Amino acid sequence: MKNGKGIMMILDVDTNDAKFYSQKLMCPTTGISYNEPAPHSFSFNSPQGSCNKCKGLGTINMVDLEKVIPDNKISIHAGGIAPLGKYKNTLIFWQIQALAEKYGFTLKTPIKNIPEEALDTILNGSTEPITLKNTPLGTGSNYFISFDGVIKYILQQQSNDTSKKAKKWAGQFVTNAVCPTCKGQRLNKEALHFKLNDKNIADLSKMDLSLLSQWFQDIETHLSKKQKAIGAEILKEIRSRLGFLLNVGLGYLALDRSAMTLSGGESQRIRLATQIGSQLVNVLYILDEPSIGLHQRDNHKLIQSLHQLRDTGNSILVVEHDKDMMMQADYLIDMGPYAGRHGGEIVAHGTPLQVAQQNTLTADYLNNKKSIEIPKKRRKGNGNKLVLHNASGNNLKNVTATFPLGTFICVTGVSGSGKSTLINETLYPILNQHVYHSVKDPLPYKKIDGLQSVDKVVDVDQSPLGRTPRSNPATYTKVFDEIRKLFTNLPESKIRNYKPGRFSFNMVGGRCETCKGGGVQVIEMNFLPDVMVECPECHGKRYNRETLEIRYKGKSISDVLDMTINQAVDFFENIPQIAHKLRVIKEVGLGYITLGQPSTTLSGGESQRVKLASELAKKDTGKTIYILDEPTTGLHFEDIRVLLDVLNKLVDKGNTVIVIEHNLDVIKVADYIIDIGKEGGRFGGEILCEGTPETIIKNKDSFTAQYLRLELP
Repeated sequence: MKNGKGIMMILDVDTNDAKFYSQKLMCPTTGISYNEPAPHSFSFNSPQGSCNKCKGLGTINMVDLEKVIPDNKISIHAGGIAPLGKYKNTLIFWQIQALAEKYGFTLKTPIKNIPEEALDTILNGSTEPITLKNTPLGTGSNYFISFDGVIKYILQQQSNDTSKKAKKWAGQFVTNAVCPTCKGQRLNKEALHFKLNDKNIADLSKMDLSLLSQWFQDIETHLSKKQKAIGAEILKEIRSRLGFLLNVGLGYLALDRSAMTLSGGESQRIRLATQIGSQLVNVLYILDEPSIGLHQRDNHKLIQSLHQLRDTGNSILVVEHDKDMMMQADYLIDMGPYAGRHGGEIVAHGTPLQVAQQNTLTADYLNNKKSIEIPKKRRKGNGNKLVLHNASGNNLKNVTATFPLGTFICVTGVSGSGKSTLINETLYPILNQHVYHSVKDPLPYKKIDGLQSVDKVVDVDQSPLGRTPRSNPATYTKVFDEIRKLFTNLPESKIRNYKPGRFSFNMVGGRCETCKGGGVQVIEMNFLPDVMVECPECHGKRYNRETLEIRYKGKSISDVLDMTINQAVDFFENIPQIAHKLRVIKEVGLGYITLGQPSTTLSGGESQRVKLASELAKKDTGKTIYILDEPTTGLHFEDIRVLLDVLNKLVDKGNTVIVIEHNLDVIKVADYIIDIGKEGGRFGGEILCEGTPETIIKNKDSFTAQYLRLELP
């Protein structure tokens, strides 16, 4: 057996029968063999387990023929093949002309009348070389040339080594489709043939966690005695970990859910479940806004999980604005009294009840001295409405939603119920295609009514303003362009012939060349995070000495970037173009941030409000739809009040604001609520009720209604 490398044949002398023996997983008849199964055989991140076609992604890029040939009634000459456009005297059209002669059609033949074999060759190419006759390359000469086809050319432009412009061009003809080989299961067929109680590993990964937990509860009844002995410890570990994930309110997620599609709160709660499962003691856990994206019902599950961590002998430090979380804490530290340079002090500390008796802004909201008022009258809207029919993306169950225009609309429901699917992945792409002709396709729906009443759509999300420290609120809102123009028009600048580029820290000339306008130098630490130190040349001012000599009201361009928004509003009060944009940033509650604060240091909520301010500074049309996802993230009660004032001003001008939200202070002031549920995942995706808050609270199935009743009089 050793000499045969795990295979041997024994010949029975008496019967002359040959018997095969193998230590390998091999069929002696066909010769098919399989590798010994190992953990990596079931991983889509390993070459041993992943699908060969999609490399474990589950999806592949495919050229959408409907986009390539949008109308088969017109000819190739008239632009029937969209990527090629109308006829031009270029090589690819000469090649297609040669194919036309071969297959007996012309470039002016409608595409629907071109022979199927010929069209297939035009799209997918040919292994046979094409003969080009009498081309501008040379009259009377024949050239033999291969033809790859339109589809291959588009896919080549999508590759990593092409320009952004080429990728964007190709992207309009490419769609992301489920891998035809593994049907989206990511694994190769060998891995998928291993089954436990008729389920392979991909089947289990697709189940939501609550269903998977139930499946593992009674799996022993389907196992043999030997299998039970092998799996005893493994099953115990799986059940324990699933339990932790369920306890932090993630029962609606499936194991195969892509990490990119998780919200910040979901990612944080997965890490929390991991820590609870580790059973460590004497550990200090620091959590920043763990209640992000959590419905009030799930919030209590999270608080119980934190109590469990505390009770096993750990310390929990939570940065949080949620009232329930504050009142459940053992000890509160209240920072203030306000934000930015007016903050930085501990204004109260003690038990929640002790802090609530203090005279601070937080205490005023905890003891109900201050509260966000319920409007005396709900807006009815302008009479127009958007009606989205039969949306069925992800877990949505063929829902039809009505959005009355000219109102403040709140979309509510427990985590994972389908809110983002309905708004961000279905409604917003539809509106974006209608207004801006974008290429992103919405999730499936039947039709939408009322688009004629919308002429602008703005999605204000919480993604960072920029990826580098060079991006800041001043550059994002374009107010820095106006400030640079002002400095350019100063007498001293005109004498020196300085142009606006002189005052940009990204351009050679005015910036400090030692730090390239960054204000800091980056020291690479190899295996440790990079360290940033103040530039020794400009001392963090970003500009060279000559540029800093130009001053407006005694302040250099660097001094202006160091100003807070509040200071800058007063400083530039006589310059309308600048003051207007700064005033809008102040109105959204960001008066404490500085103009030059790196965008990488802004929280998600702050980034969202800078984007909102940038949109508010532009002229609205009165027919604009603003979409915000969880805008209260990272906001104090007072900040929420300020934000609601801004959003209400937008609606009062005739615009429509659609907010996905769990915060009851926002929900109770909405004109119209769309509540989705009842649960998350496969138990969600239905519209439970629509209407004013007073209408919603009558619904007995809605979890939102249960908590909203406590807020309304």
